[in-house]
This record gives sequence, structure tokens and C-alpha cells, in this order.
Amino acid sequence: MESTDLVPINPTVLVTGFGPFSVHERNASWEVVQRLPLLGLGRNVNLVVEHIPVEYGYVRTEVKNLWNKYNPTLVVHCGVSGMAEELTLEQLAHNNGYKSLDNKGSVPDDSCCIRSGPDTLQSNIEMNKVCSAVNGSCDVKAIVSHNAGRYLCDFIYYTSLNIDPRRTAFVHVPPLDKPYSADQMAKAVRLAILAMLDQLDEDERVVKDDFPES
Repeated sequence: MESTDLVPINPTVLVTGFGPFSVHERNASWEVVQRLPLLGLGRNVNLVVEHIPVEYGYVRTEVKNLWNKYNPTLVVHCGVSGMAEELTLEQLAHNNGYKSLDNKGSVPDDSCCIRSGPDTLQSNIEMNKVCSAVNGSCDVKAIVSHNAGRYLCDFIYYTSLNIDPRRTAFVHVPPLDKPYSADQMAKAVRLAILAMLDQLDEDERVVKDDFPES
């Protein structure tokens, strides 16, 4: 899974969205993620989208399998927030406090994601820069958050950050049509992903400048 280059010539981007839960019979995140293949990320980018059930056990076992299967350059998890009115770019995730039941009526052991893990993990991707890129390019407003909610969104984000914080991001979308349509949000998420890839590419150039090949 480890690669010497953050951004290979033909990068793979894995984007996930959640299935239904509670009042969200149509989860806005999956409605948005399903539209991304129609928009594309450019001819050289291999875009993979995956549907994730709202289950702690599934996330705990299958997210690592997805990393191993696709060896992604970038992983972007998407989820819906009933409180959000903007596209919300999450900077960090929490390890503890998972007390809300999932779709199977379960919670993680000890209400935590990774035993002995740090309280928080932060993405190396600078969400403020991503936010500026989105706000300067479309009619969907983006903001940055430091609280992903301590439910499956926070849980999946921490899980992937624990695998590789350089290549992991999380985006919360508002419920459908409150105020944005799925098509509008998909275009904004696409812009966010492209900004993330640009940032990874820039980071790689900096590393190569600092440590040139002999």
C-alpha cells in the first residue's frame, strides 16, 4: 500500500458515501458521491466510489480492506450532517465518545475507534486552502470544521487517518435541497477533491526539492 510518490501519474481517488440511517432515508452523501463518476476528475484520475453501511463493525473491518484493494492516492469520505447548511470540510477526527447506536443497534467497545490511539488525528491536507478553492469557484459555500460529530462520520474518518493522514479527508454535506441539490453539491465536492490533489502534488514537489535524487 505504501508508495514513494504521493501523486502518481495515474492516481486513484477513493470516495465513499453512507447509506440510509435514522431520518435520512436517502443519504445525501451517497446521492452526491454517486454523481461524481458522471463529472469525472480528469482523464488521468481513476475515480472509485463505494457505498458504506452505517455500521461501526463494517467500517472497522472493510475500510482497511478498501485501502489495500485500491492503494489510493487520496481517500475522501463523505457523510451527511443534519445541522449543516454548507459543505463542511473536516480537519480532524476523534477516537473516543462513540455512544450513539448504529443501524445494527451497536456501539464500539469502550466507545472508541482505536484502542490506545491518540484522542484526535488530523489530516495533513490543509482544509482552509481547500475551502478557499471551493468558495472561489462555485455557488456552494464551504466552511472548515474541527468536530465531525462522534458518529459514523467521525469514526470512519479516524479509521482512515490512522492508516494515512497524508491522504485522507472528510466532507460533510447538508441534507438534500437544504439548501443545495445533489448536483450542486457533487460539483462542489469535485472541486474540493481537485484542490486536495493539487495540494498533494504541491507537497510532493516540496519534498523532492528538499531531498533531490542523487
